[in-house]
Amino acid sequence: MTKILITDDEAKIREMIAKYAVHEGFETEEACDGMEAVEKCAANSYDLIIMDIMMPNLDGFSAVKEIRKNDPDVPVIMLSALGQEYDRVHGFDVGVDDYVVKPFSSKELMMRIHAILKRTRHSAPASDTLKIDGLVIDYDARTVSIDGVRVGLSPKEYELLAYLSKNAGIALTREKLLSNVWGYDFFGDDRTLDTHIKLLRRNLGDYAKYIVTLRGVGYRFEKTN
Repeated sequence: MTKILITDDEAKIREMIAKYAVHEGFETEEACDGMEAVEKCAANSYDLIIMDIMMPNLDGFSAVKEIRKNDPDVPVIMLSALGQEYDRVHGFDVGVDDYVVKPFSSKELMMRIHAILKRTRHSAPASDTLKIDGLVIDYDARTVSIDGVRVGLSPKEYELLAYLSKNAGIALTREKLLSNVWGYDFFGDDRTLDTHIKLLRRNLGDYAKYIVTLRGVGYRFEKTN
């Protein structure tokens, strides 16, 4: 059974999420703060983590960083009552897969959970490697190197780069990227995509030039740029 860790300092929110998650067939455990979440992750394995940002003892960002040291691939959905751009950027930067602003719809949260689990469990990487000058994308290993040095991309940044590069030369709309990389209708929240593109370009350095912005449309990966 799929096991989800629900981390929030508000008991009512944990109980509400757990109620709907159990109804969807998930097994749930709860943590009241980031420190407890880190301890539980050190002792147990989870298929997905729901993590609030503002919590006592250890905030959500710090907790995710600690959890990622031992389990770099576990999907994380971040909860926040703030909804500020800094939270989005910082959350994605530490490897968060999705971001939900409070108050949220329980039905929407369950939909996002299903989409992330479906994508992480059933995606089949291509059995090849893409090399462009000093940029190397190993689809089997899910790694990216620049001039022989491994680049530390978050899971979502890697998936975005992999999808763009596998569709090189094709104009990809924002809607298509959100649908194929995030796995569901993102309700037109283009800021999420643009934030990830910004972070990805920053990590690619000089090779960011291969990701071309198509004004009013989306993006294209151009090998010959």
